[in-house]
Amino acid sequence: TLGGRGCSEPRLCHRTLQPGQQSKTLLAPRRLLYALCARRGLYCLSLDHPGRSRSTSRDDRDSEDGDQPSPVIPVDPDACILPDAALCAFTVLDSVLVTLVQGPARWKMQLFEQPCPGEDPRPGGQIGEVELSTYTPPAGVPGKPAAPHFLPVLCCVSPSGSRVPCDLLGGPGGFTLEDALFGLLFGADATLLQSPVVLCGLPDGQLCCVILKALVTSRSAPGDPNALVKILHHLEEPVIFIGALKTEPQAAEAAENFLPDEDVHSDCLVALGHHGRMLAIKASWDESGKLVPELREYCLPGPVLCAACGGGGRVYHSTPSDLCVVDLSRGSTLLGPEQPEEGPGGLPPMLYPASLNICSVVSLSASPRTHEGGTKLLALSAKGRLMTCSLDLDSEIPGPARMTTESAGRKIKELLSGIGNISERVSFLKKAVDQRNKALTSLNEAMNVSCALLSSGTGPRPISCTTSTTWSRLQTQDVLMATCVLQNSSSFSLDQGWTLCIQVLTSSCALDLDSACSAITYTIPVDQLGPGARREVTLPLGPGENGGLDLPVTVSCTLFYSLREVVGGALAPSDSEDPFLDECPSDVLPEQEGVCLPLSRHTVDMLQCLRFPGLAPPHTRAPSPLGPTRDPVATFLETCREPGSQPAGPASLRAEFLPPSVASIKVSAELLRAALKDGHSGVPLCCATLQWLLAENAAVDVVRARALSSIQGVAPDGADVHLIVREVAMTDLCPAGPIQAVEIQVESSSLADICRAHHAVVGRMQTMVTEQAAQGSSAPDLRVQYLRQIHANHETLLREVQTLRDRLCTEDEASSCATAQRLLQVYRQLRHPSLILL
Repeated sequence: TLGGRGCSEPRLCHRTLQPGQQSKTLLAPRRLLYALCARRGLYCLSLDHPGRSRSTSRDDRDSEDGDQPSPVIPVDPDACILPDAALCAFTVLDSVLVTLVQGPARWKMQLFEQPCPGEDPRPGGQIGEVELSTYTPPAGVPGKPAAPHFLPVLCCVSPSGSRVPCDLLGGPGGFTLEDALFGLLFGADATLLQSPVVLCGLPDGQLCCVILKALVTSRSAPGDPNALVKILHHLEEPVIFIGALKTEPQAAEAAENFLPDEDVHSDCLVALGHHGRMLAIKASWDESGKLVPELREYCLPGPVLCAACGGGGRVYHSTPSDLCVVDLSRGSTLLGPEQPEEGPGGLPPMLYPASLNICSVVSLSASPRTHEGGTKLLALSAKGRLMTCSLDLDSEIPGPARMTTESAGRKIKELLSGIGNISERVSFLKKAVDQRNKALTSLNEAMNVSCALLSSGTGPRPISCTTSTTWSRLQTQDVLMATCVLQNSSSFSLDQGWTLCIQVLTSSCALDLDSACSAITYTIPVDQLGPGARREVTLPLGPGENGGLDLPVTVSCTLFYSLREVVGGALAPSDSEDPFLDECPSDVLPEQEGVCLPLSRHTVDMLQCLRFPGLAPPHTRAPSPLGPTRDPVATFLETCREPGSQPAGPASLRAEFLPPSVASIKVSAELLRAALKDGHSGVPLCCATLQWLLAENAAVDVVRARALSSIQGVAPDGADVHLIVREVAMTDLCPAGPIQAVEIQVESSSLADICRAHHAVVGRMQTMVTEQAAQGSSAPDLRVQYLRQIHANHETLLREVQTLRDRLCTEDEASSCATAQRLLQVYRQLRHPSLILL
């Protein structure tokens, strides 16, 4: 047992080294123990001169219970005969020390001359060197070589006619091959030279060999170094173990009866990879009677921690969960019951690992056949426990029982059914994984879109929605249509889960909180709206069922991302019949339905809905716009009246006998010029003001072309609305002189239409004044006393309005007519203020 600081586990045979581990080789004839310590180098200890030891004397050993404690040999720093932090593996022959060093980019094999017995154990000069395959170092600390996860495996092989005894071939890592297999593997040069060969298993899976005598000779007669290295095979996984064994029944039986000191000639070379891939090479005869190498790969349970070759053609290998044995000899009881045997010298087509019910073995050694007729295994567990395991080679290892045709058919049906169930499960799981990957991608896109919209501020938005209105005739009725255009100017795509929500809110719903009406919301799924794409949606705004259009109408556009549709659909798929997917707990699903991202808010008022039939050329003039749907009885009476008689009805009577209602607002000419300087240069102020008021109306191009300052249009209910823009002078406000102003006057016989048009004009004026006030404009000097008088007059009129409205609720029909007429007169005075917007 070898221990010390930085050495995490002792070694019984050569295996993969981890940082802090070590390997050792006992050279029995010279009584020397060679030990390789990680990141230190190679140490050599003489067992004949232990030096100071804490062992007891012979008399003490013979006393008491006769237990003899093992001597403890302290290791001095001088015992390091070959210091090299990059040294990864070694093997020792009688006169040659072979090492493998990790270079910057390649593995390097070096040969050193061994001193004679009794001399200083330090190796002499280097007698040979060759580079092996390319090595890719793993990532580590910059400036320090990183220790690879797997280190190479070295062992020495000699032909049966070699004069080098087996115990001088590097201890347990050396063996002798039959001449036939040795010549097939390593060629005629190695056979003629009777030279030992070093086998090297690399972490990348390559199994290569180097002829020692050829390597020593190449130092005196240099040649191509690549010709010295021969690649036998590639396991495509790290090589863990290289060994040899007897597979022929007679040879295997004879080998078991050999004494430990006798030389055994193996007829099969094996190499085992970390993931369980095993290579067996044996000399065999082909159909033409020619001797050829037979290579066969097997798949064993993995990952493999260590392995050992035992008697009877058996290979023992350890995994984290079990210690298994496979038999490569012919006529083995581990072959299947229906398995045909190969021809003479052949290898079994399949191997059936048998469990020994021992787990976590990290190092393993198989001893020859004992006097009791069994095989003894020496094993070291991962927890440091050393165990011996005796196996009875004469007893049959249980194998699969023979099956009848009926039971075989039933077994095949069960296996096919199991394969079908597993395939179905894999299909369902793959579908679930695809859904969740798609949901994650969608969530990532939603996060990017949300961040882009929320961080845009007052600048141009990457995703926008614009609203425009136009009149369209459906059957016998004119309908106001709103067109919303969703434009994706971002670099993201709107896919599954996105919905465009358009809410239409009329003025009656917005102003009357007690009304039973509700806003109308349209939801339009957004599917595959990529960067640069646009989606157009057209929807009706009115008239409604009552034949009227409540203005203004607010159209709000919002993007909605459904978390439950995307995330809930991925965590709880719609395939309820799927038996393989676990039900998603309710607390995993998102609490919120989704995420709302406001895009735009557009108000449709009377100025946008006005139509101007008189502006169209005579030959293209369209028929007059139709009003709301009329009562069938009124339509019948209209057709029955005499020609030339005046139409009867509230609208016609109001238009004939009542003067039109008028509302006006005055704005400073200086304020309008400052607000309309962009895009209206060279245009008269009154014309520019009318064009600005009708900027969102479809007839604005005709108004601009004709340079109109007044225009007469038709409201949605069919009543005439007259817009007049003219310049006036306000003489009583400023002591410095008259103030030039622009008066915007609205006339209509319909009191409701005059209110809606006046509301639209005032809304535009409020926006303009707010924008100009932010620029720091200042008002001129005003007559404060005159303003106070005007304000007092307005207060008086407002109090009178409240009094008249209260009186209408208590008076009878005869008295209420006069009250109503007075109320209309007060309203007209309020709609003609003497004030001006500055």
